[in-house]
Amino acid sequence: MTDKVSRKYAVVDLEATGASATARIIQVGIVIIENDRIVKTYQTDINPHQTLSDHIVSLTGITDQQLAKAPEFSQVAKDIYQLIEDCIFVAHNVKFDANLLAEELFMEGFELRTPRIDTVELSQIFYPGFEKYNLGQLAEHLSLELEEAHTAISDAYATAQLFLKLQEKIKALPHQTLRVLSRFADSLLFETRMVIDQALAETETPHDYLEVGDILLKQDQPEREERHFSISFETNMALLGLEPRPQQASFAQSVSQEVGLKPHFIQAQAGLGKTYAYLLSLLSQPDTSQLVVSVPTKLLQDQIMAKEAAAIAEVFQTSCHSLKGPANYIKLDAFQKLLDQVDQNRLINRYKMQILVWLLETDTGDLDEIKQQQRFESFFDYIRHDGELDDKSPFKDCDFWEKTYRKAKFSRLLITNHAYLLTRVEDDPTFLTNRVLVVDEAQKIFPALETFSRSQLNLNQAVLWIEEQLKQSKDLLVTRLLETIQFQLSYLAQRFHHQHQAEVSPELIADLSENVAALYQEGYFYEDLSKICQSRFDQYWIESAISLDKRQTVLQAAQPQLMRLSTLLPETCRTLFVSATLEISPTVSLASLLGYEEYVMTSLPATQSKDQKLWIDASMPSPDKSDQSAYEESLVQRLTVLASFEKPTLVLFTSKQSMLSISDQLDQLEVAHLTQDKNGKATNIKKRFDRGEVNLLLGTGSFWEGVDFIDHDQMILVICRLPFDNPSDYFVQKINQTLVNEQKSPFYDYSLPVMLLRLKQAMGRSSRRDKQESAVLLLDSRAVNRSYSHLIREALGQDEQISVQKFEEIMSEVSHFLI
Repeated sequence: MTDKVSRKYAVVDLEATGASATARIIQVGIVIIENDRIVKTYQTDINPHQTLSDHIVSLTGITDQQLAKAPEFSQVAKDIYQLIEDCIFVAHNVKFDANLLAEELFMEGFELRTPRIDTVELSQIFYPGFEKYNLGQLAEHLSLELEEAHTAISDAYATAQLFLKLQEKIKALPHQTLRVLSRFADSLLFETRMVIDQALAETETPHDYLEVGDILLKQDQPEREERHFSISFETNMALLGLEPRPQQASFAQSVSQEVGLKPHFIQAQAGLGKTYAYLLSLLSQPDTSQLVVSVPTKLLQDQIMAKEAAAIAEVFQTSCHSLKGPANYIKLDAFQKLLDQVDQNRLINRYKMQILVWLLETDTGDLDEIKQQQRFESFFDYIRHDGELDDKSPFKDCDFWEKTYRKAKFSRLLITNHAYLLTRVEDDPTFLTNRVLVVDEAQKIFPALETFSRSQLNLNQAVLWIEEQLKQSKDLLVTRLLETIQFQLSYLAQRFHHQHQAEVSPELIADLSENVAALYQEGYFYEDLSKICQSRFDQYWIESAISLDKRQTVLQAAQPQLMRLSTLLPETCRTLFVSATLEISPTVSLASLLGYEEYVMTSLPATQSKDQKLWIDASMPSPDKSDQSAYEESLVQRLTVLASFEKPTLVLFTSKQSMLSISDQLDQLEVAHLTQDKNGKATNIKKRFDRGEVNLLLGTGSFWEGVDFIDHDQMILVICRLPFDNPSDYFVQKINQTLVNEQKSPFYDYSLPVMLLRLKQAMGRSSRRDKQESAVLLLDSRAVNRSYSHLIREALGQDEQISVQKFEEIMSEVSHFLI
């Protein structure tokens, strides 16, 4: 350890007429740090002799009248220069602030040559789990004082606090980690690496980490002995600091009474708190050795782990674990290889630094904890786990996938998702033996089974793999097999694109399978290629899909019969199916579709909500007409009006393409909003929406069910289209054929009821607790003018107050409803 070096820092923030290189300074804020303390502040307005744009006035609160009284930059240049000339220049986005200030000073005869440090990059590296790194978000996460955002002195003061916190955190890191970080620190802007170098020179911090190669990992914590649950649901809720609701208590009682060897289906309306009810009821039973909960999406899985499971673990010291597929976890062997070299790409080197810090903090190794992967997806694809681990790997005992696989066997509460549940049961038939399984949002396990029963091969990626093998192959037989398979795959793609032939004959697949099997005998294996050639598939077709903004050609394989969940689960698994929507129609039940003949069904009575009301827009153009532009124009007009209410508004689409088109049109009108995939993943944009960054959120997919909007006292929910299944979808056609064979009506016995169930699920997203007011707008006139429309209104009217009006009248009623 060396003597501490005393350094003086000038933390600077500028407000300017714009963000371009020609912008002029309008406000300066400076905070001086010396000996790790704030010792001085300086602030001044600057008269730019320019009229400010409305945007800058709105952003900063600075006006032309205010600046008219301010000094010119030339009048304060000397004071500013003398204050910071012997300091290290620190800023949040230092490139903008330092360049702009240095240029203005140079014009007045002062040359600023101080080193520069950027707190944005430091924050990205040393706070790896944050979603955004703007000063406002960092202030919220780190409790920084930021009284008036976009005021120079306020921003500078918050940045100074941030810099002190960063220094403190960096100096507390293990010396070994700092040493590896310094290897990549030249990739940081300007002289930002100085902070790491100083910490490395001054500290020899003792650490309690597991060290393997260049990587340090957090030590596993010993499991705590579980505290006893009360047999009373109300008592357990009270221990959590929660007050049970009457319907929630009724649901909990049903769970406790009926979970036996016969599958139990419980239907209860959304918003009553089912998750706590089934968790506490089942964990309090001594014969529940392990409770496995499966939910539709990883988003909901993370949500339960962060909320209900975390609370139960804290109060009752119950061992809880979240289980996902291997690709969600980091493969330390792959990451270690990347650490052996300094990449030419600065972003990749910064990601390496970020992950080194994250590995000191993570308990799970789940890459979803790092929120900004979209900036370089291919990097994260390289370090994702593939489920394989060499016995000679130095990381064998600390591999995150191996640990999560082992922990899944012993944790009392295990949270997973439908897709991985099915994969795990197939790989390990004993996984659920003598366990209790809760299938939450149970209606989604049915389509998950269909997805599981299929296989697909990305022809573009397969051809690239073959080309790589051909470059390396020196065996004539292998070369001929690779060339033949490449020709067969290319032929399938050409038939699809040029001759528009989507169906693929069994004969073509048989020839392909023969060559793939021969190639496997020679030691060449491509998992997706081998899977799609399995004999269990009977039907093949080609589809075109967009992935990472590139059009991909995909070969699909499927079984003609519906897969039944009942055949996958062991007889000793006690199973509870939970949903607000289990009864599909009088002639079709979810239980029968899942293959169950004997089961228990409990349907708790629903009550009509006084805090949620549904309006159907009778004046909206029909979405299934040919004039799509007129439909979208009407939709944009309505969303623009709704945005003016300044209430949290969730807009649900059935089509990603339509959603993105509407988003682009809203951008042109400068209507602030967030759009799924366009502005980030569903998890990230939901958190931004919940924080109130914007009031308008456009979503599809997972936003229809399983995502709760519980934080808002008032919400507007817009449903753009009735969520019917696509009749051309292979899965829908398979179900329809099954129903026809049973002499049932595919539309009235399945498609219409399922659409209504999906609609009710969506409406439950904004009605999650007592006294949460929700206005729901259905912008699909088919609910008014089709032969089946009365059935829609009758079904929805059981749970909701319904009003059918023109849009103008709806707006008037909504404004009074959400006063």
